[in-house]
Amino acid sequence: MSEERGDRLTLVSSGSAATEAERAQRLDLDWTILMARAQTGDSAAYLRLLQEIAPYLRAISARYHRDSRDIEDTVQDILLTVHSIRETYDPTRPFGPWLLGIANRRAIDRLRRQGRQRAREYPLSRDHDAVTTQENVEETANRVRLHSAIDDLPPAQRQAIRMLKLEEMSLKDASEESGMSINSLKTATHRALNSLRRILLDRGDR
Repeated sequence: MSEERGDRLTLVSSGSAATEAERAQRLDLDWTILMARAQTGDSAAYLRLLQEIAPYLRAISARYHRDSRDIEDTVQDILLTVHSIRETYDPTRPFGPWLLGIANRRAIDRLRRQGRQRAREYPLSRDHDAVTTQENVEETANRVRLHSAIDDLPPAQRQAIRMLKLEEMSLKDASEESGMSINSLKTATHRALNSLRRILLDRGDR
């Protein structure tokens, strides 16, 4: 009797695992279809996709962070990245692995940024605060001008400069995430830097 009961439990367990795997496959297919529709300009499909992947991204982020604010910030980082490089997604490939690669990359990037910030932290005097405030204003203005110029770049150049320069990704990681070859990324980055110099000079941002 115990052996028969054990066999039934094994079957139930295997069936549950199979059901979960089938559910994951269906979700991936649904997300792939939604992303493909979003690329054609279907805003409703895009909104639905973002709503559906948010809980999944939150679960992934929780593997890297304990603080709920860090988790939510990481989710936003991932969603912003998906938005900025959505035109590079190949709808003939599964959406899940593409999304997972971005999610893991952004979560690790946030951990690295936090480590660098902690290493730079030191007490500030009131005088230093006054000077820093003006510096922050100027830095913010420069960033706005730079990001505005980046938005004017062709898609491939814009993606390359964001991934390799702004997000500090390695060529290997950027290639895997974007689907572009390393040589293509190098070429796009070189052209993007030249284009940015021209754009900023034309606008008088020397």
